[in-house]
Amino acid sequence: MAEPQLSVRSAKARDLAHRLARRENRSIADVVERALESYEIREAGREPASTFYARLTASSGADIDLEKVIHEDRQVHSGPEL
Repeated sequence: MAEPQLSVRSAKARDLAHRLARRENRSIADVVERALESYEIREAGREPASTFYARLTASSGADIDLEKVIHEDRQVHSGPEL
C-alpha cells in the first residue's frame, strides 16, 4: 500500500524542508512531522508551566509544603534487632 503524501505548493517551504533534512541527516517527512508537532505544542497545545501553576494555586487556594508534610509523619526506624 502506498504511503500518504503531503503536497506543499510553496517553493520556500520545500527548499527549507530539503535543506533541513540534508543538514539533520533525516528524511523530509521526518523534518516536516517534527516541525508540525513542535508548532502544535507551541501554538495550539499545552499551556506554559507558569500559567498552569498560577491557575492551580488560584483554584485550590492553599499552597502545601510537601517537605513539611513528609517530615511531620516520618518515624525513625530503630533498625533490625540482632
